[in-house]
Amino acid sequence: MRLPKRVKIVEVGPRDGLQNETKTVPTPVKIELINRLSQTGLAAIEGGSFVSPKWIPQMADSLQVMQGVKRRPGVSYPVLVPNLQGLRSALLADCDEIAIFASASESFSRKNINCSIAQSLDRFAEVCAEAKKHNLRVRGYISCTLGCPYEGWIDPNSVAWLAGRLVELGCYEISLGDTIGVGTPGKAQAMVDCVAGKVQPERLAAHFHDTYGQALANILAVMQRGIAVIDSSVSGLGGCTFAPGATGNVATEDLLYMLKGLGVESGVDLNEVVAVGEFISGYLGRTSNSRVARAILSQKTEQCSNQ
Repeated sequence: MRLPKRVKIVEVGPRDGLQNETKTVPTPVKIELINRLSQTGLAAIEGGSFVSPKWIPQMADSLQVMQGVKRRPGVSYPVLVPNLQGLRSALLADCDEIAIFASASESFSRKNINCSIAQSLDRFAEVCAEAKKHNLRVRGYISCTLGCPYEGWIDPNSVAWLAGRLVELGCYEISLGDTIGVGTPGKAQAMVDCVAGKVQPERLAAHFHDTYGQALANILAVMQRGIAVIDSSVSGLGGCTFAPGATGNVATEDLLYMLKGLGVESGVDLNEVVAVGEFISGYLGRTSNSRVARAILSQKTEQCSNQ
């Protein structure tokens, strides 16, 4: 089994993790979350999303959040932008990287960003051209790469075509998202194999939600195909406003535990991430969605009680 020697983890908890929360998370808490994550060894932390607060009210304070974060050297803090207006906000926040997001499903595209796939590409062409003028790196997300809540299974050729278009627009990396978490290892590998015909595996990332408990298995499967960038969410936070029933991303803690067992380096401290997950889960008033975090915290509690 050939695996990458090192994996880069893109922490999406502060954005993808919090955007679906019904309880408003105050700006200082979001800033504290990102600042704590910055101390764990993560190389990239997605800090916010400059979308309309009408659609994603939890992200309405992204400008204030990004202006308040203590930027750590060597750490990237990308933000999502849907259009030129969002890009302007990202520039005000002095962001160094942006992400655009398209869907492999026509129905999901219309539900999520209120336009067709073709219309979204026209918008993103403008965003990428403007971002280039400001020397901003652009990452591309593709949602519903393995299934859609409205259309069912998605043709991998559609994903491959869209990935190729996003690279043509200027994206340095394409994150392949199983938005509703229905993928299985074989289907994930088949999809990546198809996409690799358009985009080199070293320019691909994996973004798996854990709705059916398959996220870690899917990640391992696509790592075998050469993918060495993985999106994850501290404490397994997340979901999708426009994908009913979808749960959070794979928990960063669970991913780190698996990577350690495989002997794959990440540069991220598992115990530090567990502590950050305990912080945000405590604020939200619930236990962590990470099984690894729960096990580690349970052992610590037991040790304290035995002293």
